[in-house]
Amino acid sequence: MSPENYPSYRKDLIEKARKLRKNSTPGEIELWKLVKNKQVLGYQFRRQRPIKNYIVDFYCKELRLAIEIDGSSHDYKVEYDQKRQEKLEQLGITFLRFSEEDTKENPDYVVMEIEKWIKSRLLTLPSIPSVGGEAQDVHSEANQSTAGEKLSEPKQNLINESSSPRERKQRKSHNE
Repeated sequence: MSPENYPSYRKDLIEKARKLRKNSTPGEIELWKLVKNKQVLGYQFRRQRPIKNYIVDFYCKELRLAIEIDGSSHDYKVEYDQKRQEKLEQLGITFLRFSEEDTKENPDYVVMEIEKWIKSRLLTLPSIPSVGGEAQDVHSEANQSTAGEKLSEPKQNLINESSSPRERKQRKSHNE
């Protein structure tokens, strides 16, 4: 993994992230079912990813997008969460936050919001910040995903695309 796409992290966080994955909340489990295996517009998300001195619930390195599920454990860590988010945003990482209740009760809504963010990001931004703060042109040949596709080109046709689990499953089986 190149440093441009994935910031370094403290090695001692690997074991902590592993424990967090084994003890996921119901909302995290429901969301993981819908974002794993590149199910969200072809982008790969990882669970409980260490970045610098912190761990985020979900992370897509291609989009530099962190997704946080805020449950009751966050109620007493508001200042810590804010500081952590600010530090990671300085690295060019964007945060989307959802409640534990939303991800548990209506994970399809959460996925639709993530897809909406991705689509708007791809349509409106000519570049995505790199770790060092310099902008990377998403249209350049050098900024391609691991699948060899350009970041600026969505990996599926976004026009009239449904986000329902049933239709995602149908598209997936059709593409195989």
